[in-house]
Formats: sequence, structure tokens, C-alpha cells
Amino acid sequence: MSSRPNFSGGVILPYNGVQPKIAADVYIAPTAAVIGDAHIGAGSSIWFAATVRGDVNEIRIGARTNVQDGTTVHVTTGGHGTYIGDDVTIGHNAIIHACTIQDLCLIGMGACLMDGVVVEKNAMVAADALVTPNRRVPSGQLWAGSPAKFMRDLRPAELAEIEESARHYAELAQAYRR
Repeated sequence: MSSRPNFSGGVILPYNGVQPKIAADVYIAPTAAVIGDAHIGAGSSIWFAATVRGDVNEIRIGARTNVQDGTTVHVTTGGHGTYIGDDVTIGHNAIIHACTIQDLCLIGMGACLMDGVVVEKNAMVAADALVTPNRRVPSGQLWAGSPAKFMRDLRPAELAEIEESARHYAELAQAYRR
């Protein structure tokens, strides 16, 4: 990874002397913003009007993860950073705040994950779900509702769809880079 202060996509801003670190093949849409202590891994994408704001704590986004349009990724002062693993899909207009999302997860459109939440590997949070502070979404489960609760175990086809979504967005991001 390297700092790319002159990267042409989106608004890339240092905060308090800390420059975002963005892998060379990341796609950042022209209307997205990445600020401060944010690291974005290879093949990932930050889509239109999304904000990744690492101003008062750190944000780490793994490889081939997509943060879709209108999503906000933020942190808490003196509390939790935000850690997002590899091959994660975060749907449009989600709020990801000071939490951890492990590898191969899907966060639905409009979902809100609050401080201290952990979404374990291969889990899914439904659209418009509100995962309240310090909850844990176990691996292989679907959570939905407001407040979110366990709905059922994921089916094998749904687990495959999570992988396919990450792959699709990684390919789409590279097409946008051309």
C-alpha cells in the first residue's frame, strides 16, 4: 500500500497529518471521500457518495471489499476503530460505525451497525437492520429487524452469493478504472 494524495478518484484528505493508505488498484468513485487514518486493501472499491472517515480513530478495509453508494464508515473517539475484512459487500446507504465485519459478509442496504458490533465471517445483516451496540452476529447466520435479531442460518446458496457479490464488485470496480 502507498499513500496516493493525488489519486484522481474521489476526495482523498489527510486528517491531523495522517494520509489515507490506498492500494494501487482500488477504485474510488469521483464523489466518494476517504479521510485520515483509513487503509483500503487491494481490489476494493468505494462507490459514489460513500464516506470513509478515519478522523478520530482508524479504519481498516481488506481486499476486494466494496463499500457501496451513500454508505458512511466512521469511528469513535477513544473507543473502537472500524475493521472490515476481505470480500465484504456493504450495500447502499449503510452506516458502519466503530465495529468489526469479518471476511465474506454481506451487509444489506440501509443497515446500521453501531459501536462494538462484531459480524463474524460468512454472516449476513439484512437491509435496514439496526444492529445495536456490542452485539455479535455469529458466523453463518442472517440477522434482520430493528433491533436486529437472529432470523435463521444461511443456506449454502446464500453463502455462495456473498462470495459472488464480492467478486462481481471487484470486477465492476476494475471496469470503472479503465
